[in-house]
Amino acid sequence: MGVPIQVTFDAAHPPTLGAFWAQALGYVEDAPPPGFATWEEALDAMGVPLDQRDSAYAVVDPDGVGPRLWFQKVPEAKSAKNRVHLDVNAAAALPREERPAAVRVRAAELEALGATRVREMEENGGFWIVMLDPEGNEFCVQ
Repeated sequence: MGVPIQVTFDAAHPPTLGAFWAQALGYVEDAPPPGFATWEEALDAMGVPLDQRDSAYAVVDPDGVGPRLWFQKVPEAKSAKNRVHLDVNAAAALPREERPAAVRVRAAELEALGATRVREMEENGGFWIVMLDPEGNEFCVQ
C-alpha cells in the first residue's frame, strides 16, 4: 500500500504540469490500471473521448515514500496566492554555509524545466528561493 495522502493541483493542462513536478521531485507517471499496458489502452477501454484525455494526470514517488500528486483540469485560471505549497528540499543535508549555493543550483535546474524565480529569502539562518511552477503555483526551494 502506498502513502495514504494525495496532493491535488488544479491545472490548465494536467499532463504538462504533472511532467514538471515529476522531474522536479524525481517522481514517475502513475502506472495504468491493472490489466493495461498503457494509459492509452486503458482510456480506450474506458471509452474516454480523445478530447478529454488530458483532464487528469498523476505522478508518484517511485520509492513509495512521498504522496501521490494528482493534477485535474479546471476551466478557470489561478487567481490568488496558494494557501498551501510544496517545498523542494535541495540542501537540508548540507552544512548551513553551503546551502545557498545548492539552492541556487537547484532553482536554476527548475527554471530550465519551466519554473520562474520570484525572490530569494534569508531569515533566522535559513535560506530559500520562492518560485512559480509553469502554471503559476508558488513553491519554495530550500
